[in-house]
Amino acid sequence: MNCPSCGAAMRLNADEDYLKCDYCKSIFFPAKDDEGVSVLQVASDEECPICAVPLMHAALAKIRIRYCTRCHGMLIPMAVFLALVEELRAGEPGTLVAPTPDRHDLERKINCPHCHQRMDTHFYNGPGNVIIDDCDPCALNWLDHGEMMRIVRAPDYSNQRAFESS
Repeated sequence: MNCPSCGAAMRLNADEDYLKCDYCKSIFFPAKDDEGVSVLQVASDEECPICAVPLMHAALAKIRIRYCTRCHGMLIPMAVFLALVEELRAGEPGTLVAPTPDRHDLERKINCPHCHQRMDTHFYNGPGNVIIDDCDPCALNWLDHGEMMRIVRAPDYSNQRAFESS
């Protein structure tokens, strides 16, 4: 992407949620979509496991993810997944909530965008009634469009159960 101020190429640094122009020092924060994702206009080396188009670097709640601009799927490192859910619960998340998953989605076979091995498809072991795909060796989760917001907005009774049992 070129700088809107001077036209020079903008740079994306690791773990930042904005682009920076080295020439005029302008900073560009992309707009957020209906799930709160800001697409950073820089392609990653990985392809979407659903659409086979390059995933884009993106930010969600200031946490870097990779994102498909066609199907709106998200590739999220496991190391930041729970922190991202908590950050979104604490803030103002997007507006979209996905419908309840179809059990046939458990039969889906997709490959990891990073290592290209088959991902494990299963129900998310937390609130939201969502089917996710993950790759343990690469420590990556794949969520389809709307599933993150379904997890974020689902009631979480785990803290309540821990409180009641004490």
